[in-house]
Amino acid sequence: MSRIGMQPITVPSGVTVDVAEGNHVTVRGPKGELKVKVGSELQIVQEGDQLKVERTSADRHARSQHGLARTLINNCIVGVTTGHTKVLEVVGVGYRIAQAGGGLTLNMGFSHPVNVDAVPGITFEVAAEEKSRVQQLRVSGIDKALVGQVAADIRKVRKPDPYKGKGIRYKGELVRLKPGKRAAAKK
Repeated sequence: MSRIGMQPITVPSGVTVDVAEGNHVTVRGPKGELKVKVGSELQIVQEGDQLKVERTSADRHARSQHGLARTLINNCIVGVTTGHTKVLEVVGVGYRIAQAGGGLTLNMGFSHPVNVDAVPGITFEVAAEEKSRVQQLRVSGIDKALVGQVAADIRKVRKPDPYKGKGIRYKGELVRLKPGKRAAAKK
């Protein structure tokens, strides 16, 4: 029994959820519209402002899809009401991010700047912390999977260095630093 799948989803006011034939779920809200397809072994039941995902069979595949389907629909509802955001931090002397049109220009110590094209449905916001040399980048949008993928692609340009800690990291990410050659030689 899926504990997450059994929880009902509360649909806030201003959000409409339509379930079409073939379990195609369309969620419309103030920020936009998202669509998700749920497996055929699941059934979506709407009772007032509550939405429930129920299994039509008890086989292994239906049980494995139960919690996933509920989470996908809930992420769509949260996305069209408040949106999703990932915050990246740029740490390192000379490492810079600048907005260029709808995309980004990253100066990460390479011989050339790296350009990140604008992605439909994603907005970028660059801010610098005043007391430190850390620059923050907010990646926002209504689709949680797309926001996470764009943030991961930007982080991939310059992952955090394990010796100095320089690079692009998620806010709050713990980077464990390795000791250098000199620390290993002293033992």
